[in-house]
Amino acid sequence: MAETDDFKAKPPPGIDAIGASNEGASLYELIREDIIEGRLAANERLVVTDLARRHGTSTNPVREALQLLRGEGFVIFSPNRGARVRPIDQDFVRDIYEIGVLIEPALTRWFVGMATGEDIAQLERIQGLIEENNFADTFRHSELDTAFHTVMYQRHYNRHAAELWWKHREVLRAVSRRFNFTLARRAAIIREHRELIALIKAGEADKAAELISRHVEGSGRHVLEHMRARNAARAG
Repeated sequence: MAETDDFKAKPPPGIDAIGASNEGASLYELIREDIIEGRLAANERLVVTDLARRHGTSTNPVREALQLLRGEGFVIFSPNRGARVRPIDQDFVRDIYEIGVLIEPALTRWFVGMATGEDIAQLERIQGLIEENNFADTFRHSELDTAFHTVMYQRHYNRHAAELWWKHREVLRAVSRRFNFTLARRAAIIREHRELIALIKAGEADKAAELISRHVEGSGRHVLEHMRARNAARAG
């Protein structure tokens, strides 16, 4: 079995997830974490000089970080108002996963026609690590699950579609970290991954595309259900 470090989540080749200086990339991680955890509230203004002072840096890395966050959808720039935190609400998550339901079947259908024996072996290796981890380490599961899907999409000729998938995947990964997987969702992920590998082996492109559509929708609905329950608990 391969070492788990062999399958860390990373963007498909040609898609630079950072594209900033080291300091800008570090600030991007810190500010994104503050947004996800609610330390920076929805619609809160993000003043460059204030953020630079808070993090003990100059303004240029902050600007870099905010542009990266804008690209991923965490930050909105408005005329005369500057940057503010996008509300990470149910509508935003719904929109993200519904786009995935449209994009990922097309990416999957193409992959089935191009998959090599090594591609399939890599999917099987990653799936083995996913099952070995068995959701014990949720961060590790997230890394492996993203790596699994990246194998299928990383060589697609439409780099815009692949980049959009990656950016949206990173948003959903970040949001879903707040919640635990239900037993039903755990079982569905394992089952659907196994079925997907079998369909890829058999060259069943349409069936694989249909399955990935259900898989993505199931993941999105799972996150939405957790968000609804959390909001209801806060309101109650």
